[in-house]
Amino acid sequence: WPATLCVVTGASRGFGRALSRLLATRLGPGSAMLLLARSEAPLTQLAEELRDGGAALRVRAVVADLGCESGVSRAGDALREMLREAVPDRLLLVNNAGSLGDISKSFIDLTNLEEVNKYYAFNITSALCLTSIALKAFGKRPGSTRTVVNVSSLCALKPFKNWALYCSGKAARNMMFQVLALDEPDVRVLNYAPGPLDTDMQLLARTETGDQEMRQLFQSLHENGQLIDCTVSAQKLVNLLEENTFSSGAHVDFFSL
Repeated sequence: WPATLCVVTGASRGFGRALSRLLATRLGPGSAMLLLARSEAPLTQLAEELRDGGAALRVRAVVADLGCESGVSRAGDALREMLREAVPDRLLLVNNAGSLGDISKSFIDLTNLEEVNKYYAFNITSALCLTSIALKAFGKRPGSTRTVVNVSSLCALKPFKNWALYCSGKAARNMMFQVLALDEPDVRVLNYAPGPLDTDMQLLARTETGDQEMRQLFQSLHENGQLIDCTVSAQKLVNLLEENTFSSGAHVDFFSL
């Protein structure tokens, strides 16, 4: 790949961690990675691992809670600083950070405005603002390319009981990035649904979902070995990015590949 500034949110664990490892091996000379997450220890450990990987790759890990203004500002400052150090040919931003919300609650239990706003600030607003900051900071230059990935879900398209926050958040993000594809035709935009991954989030889904039927569905996926290894799904995303034949703004599911 050409010299790239690659930004991955939610990089400390699960899909973001697996994807960061794969991307680091693809990035050409002069590339840099900005890893963002809330958990300092695993994020720092990943950054050290990637630096020691042999590639001449600048790696910066920034601990930031993207659900608050200071976290988004810290991420934006780090991104601009990395661009001042060297101007790459490509920007690749992966909006992976996300949370389930309180899935023990059904729709009518969601009465706390602060709880709901906090959820949407982290899962929707931060992805919008960070993407806009990154695209503006990188700018438009002849010969350069900009690619934005939204890690989506089947839940963006299909309602799941007890998952009002998660489903609506994923649906909003899908639509938001479809609009980006229209507003900025020179930006490549992809909504990628990675499938049911074997992660801490899946553990929460099968133990804390309020609806018993839903909980049993997730338990059976786990018991029958139907959860997807993060690296397997991340590799499909890397392949999609390398082929680069997707329609900008498209929603592409792991199972369709």
